[in-house]
Amino acid sequence: MAEASRELEGPDFEKGCDIDEVQDGGMLLGHAFGEAILVARQGSQLFAIGATCTHYGGPLAKGLMVDCTVRCPWHHARFDLRTGEAFGAPALSDTPCWNIDKRGRRFFVVGRKEKKPARKPKSSPASMVIVGAGAAGNAAAEMLRREGYDGPITLIGADEFLPYDRPNLSKDYLAGTAPEEWIPLRSTDFYREQKIDIITNTSVAAVDPKTKQVTLSDARSLAYGALLLATGAEPVRLEIPGDDLPHVCYLRTLSDSRRIIEKAKHAKRAVVIGASFIGLEVAASLRERKLEVAVVGKGSLPLKKVLGSELGNLIRETHEAHGVKFHLGRTPVAIEDRHVQLDDGTILDCDLVVVGIGVRPNVALAEKAGIATDNGVVVNEFLETNIPGIFAAGDIARWPDPRAGRMRVEHWVVAERQGQTAARNILGARERFTVPPFFWSNHFDLHIRYVGHGTGENRATESGDLKGKDASVIFRDGDKLTAVASIGHDLENLKAELALERGDEFRVS
Repeated sequence: MAEASRELEGPDFEKGCDIDEVQDGGMLLGHAFGEAILVARQGSQLFAIGATCTHYGGPLAKGLMVDCTVRCPWHHARFDLRTGEAFGAPALSDTPCWNIDKRGRRFFVVGRKEKKPARKPKSSPASMVIVGAGAAGNAAAEMLRREGYDGPITLIGADEFLPYDRPNLSKDYLAGTAPEEWIPLRSTDFYREQKIDIITNTSVAAVDPKTKQVTLSDARSLAYGALLLATGAEPVRLEIPGDDLPHVCYLRTLSDSRRIIEKAKHAKRAVVIGASFIGLEVAASLRERKLEVAVVGKGSLPLKKVLGSELGNLIRETHEAHGVKFHLGRTPVAIEDRHVQLDDGTILDCDLVVVGIGVRPNVALAEKAGIATDNGVVVNEFLETNIPGIFAAGDIARWPDPRAGRMRVEHWVVAERQGQTAARNILGARERFTVPPFFWSNHFDLHIRYVGHGTGENRATESGDLKGKDASVIFRDGDKLTAVASIGHDLENLKAELALERGDEFRVS
């Protein structure tokens, strides 16, 4: 996504700056050569990189420095301060890295560093096939090249489009505030230059682990040296009268989002079935398009099972303040051309229906191949399945989390990070996937960052002013930290992520 232009702030590093202006273990925002630059200090070492996250333009100076890395406060992307490398999703592109010249007790930024030397992987499969061109599949393909793999990479996607920014489909893009040119993750030229062969609008019909072949839906066969399954998930479908009417929509793909946008142009009233994250983000986006919106949810509060009562109530109040009507504790029983009927007899007039009642992992391909499944594809800590040389990542992967036990989540950032970890392990890294899950969700002026994996039943304590939308909610199972949901406390959320990683006690500063 393109970043908004910002005025340059802080000292001019071309003219020099006192070293003591940068605290040990701290960061300083400044500029040089017309660009925003972040200078960080670790002992006697100084580092200088671009100050803007390459994901959505987050301000790295407001993030968290961890050893020789910095984490973005918005969506927790990670950059190496020594090289500018984006080594942790959701950022996929590096930020510039700059040379520093020390002169006595002052330092000067004197120019960009040359590109870092190419890596050489510990091992390389004869060829790499990735099934699924979403978050995990795309991130894996890119990481294979970053790590120096020079063999053939084939990325196979059932979608008609090149990999794109799926979270935006229910947020700014659906609301009409993000242009479509922000949606593709990479250009056609990028994949050509990286020698990544993308096959779109094609699915994989079968995997044969014995012959190491995949059979495509067009009857072609491809051999693989290593295989990554990243087949994602599909929306759960309603099964009530009228569920197949032309104004009933689901949201998973870019085509789905386009379809909702087109129908919204000619609609006045919408019913969103499901008070999930997707459902509520759709509701907010349709309100931005001036539609009347009603949300039907079977729970007593939106997102109560995940976020608890207090935060669930704040989300409901925020939506209601923007005109969304809720029908909670209710389920739909029939859809007609111009209305939805609920189980208590309520009739909701509408000319657009969007269903968001959850997703199911696409595991049929794995099951047919004899790969172990259990509410997803079962993988070990290295994201490898029970069949050597076959890995799984993203919405289908059920992995052993060191904090919450074996789990599967449907978060964009998790999928990308798993794709990156799987790629490194395919090349012999033997890197355990231990990063705490993270996601973000936007509801009008309410922006939630959530790290960890808890439930609404965990003991919740608040830090800050929740009603004022400036707070964190800390979830614990007994004395064990499970998750933190933050609104306006971005740095606190990053510190919670670090505490979860290290098993440290988390205290609000």
